[in-house]
Amino acid sequence: MLRKFRALFFLIPATVLWAQQPAPSPTKPKTAPEPEPKTTVSSVHVDGPYIALTFDDGPNQKLTPRLLDLLAEHHIHVTFFVLGENAEQHPEILQRAAREGHEIGNHSWSHPNLVKLSEENVRSQIKRTEELITNITGSRPAVFRPPYGSLTTHQKHFIHDELGYEIILWDVDPLDWKEPGPSVVSNRILKETRPGSIVLSHDIHAQTIQAMPATLTELEAKGFKFVTVSQLLKLQTPTPPPTPKPVAPAATPSPSVAASPSA
Repeated sequence: MLRKFRALFFLIPATVLWAQQPAPSPTKPKTAPEPEPKTTVSSVHVDGPYIALTFDDGPNQKLTPRLLDLLAEHHIHVTFFVLGENAEQHPEILQRAAREGHEIGNHSWSHPNLVKLSEENVRSQIKRTEELITNITGSRPAVFRPPYGSLTTHQKHFIHDELGYEIILWDVDPLDWKEPGPSVVSNRILKETRPGSIVLSHDIHAQTIQAMPATLTELEAKGFKFVTVSQLLKLQTPTPPPTPKPVAPAATPSPSVAASPSA
């Protein structure tokens, strides 16, 4: 009995002390991190059948003029992402493209993988090409496409925020650089292109130029309208929220049928 009394004697103060402890503050819910602003564009939402055709790695001495002739026949304007070293060799082709209403974009000087370069060398690749395009055409390029579509997050930010470029990727890639044949290039573009698409091609491959007559004719037949990349960006409209799925009404239980009175 005495032992029980002693245990109770020590238990009571401990219980009182525990009860006097401040209640733990409720854990604040963690706020979700804000999404990182998007610094690259692969396609846009548009109200209308607008698309942008783009051609990389030129100008090419023989093929680019042939493409310009074809585009003039169809009254189509496109965006050329040119390499500085090629533009330096053929400034007259660049002048013609700009004069005929095409957009000239920056695609670096010599097509390196920019991810593997220092920031100083990346800036040099871009600024050197920018200065050349500006001197040849009289206009500073507003759009930039990284070789291989490859950039680090840091590079995206300083190219967009500091150098002032819209960084343009693509959502339609016919893999024409593998030279699968003109019909394959054409079919891939026709199959994948949607309103707001940015179509990637190269005006340095003969098969790509051979694919263009049928491609342009079929895209026109589908009702697409051709604009430059910068024009497409200006046509961008907000993406509508997803339509909620209709909820099926709950089934109403059938009223129970009263049993007939027995005879």
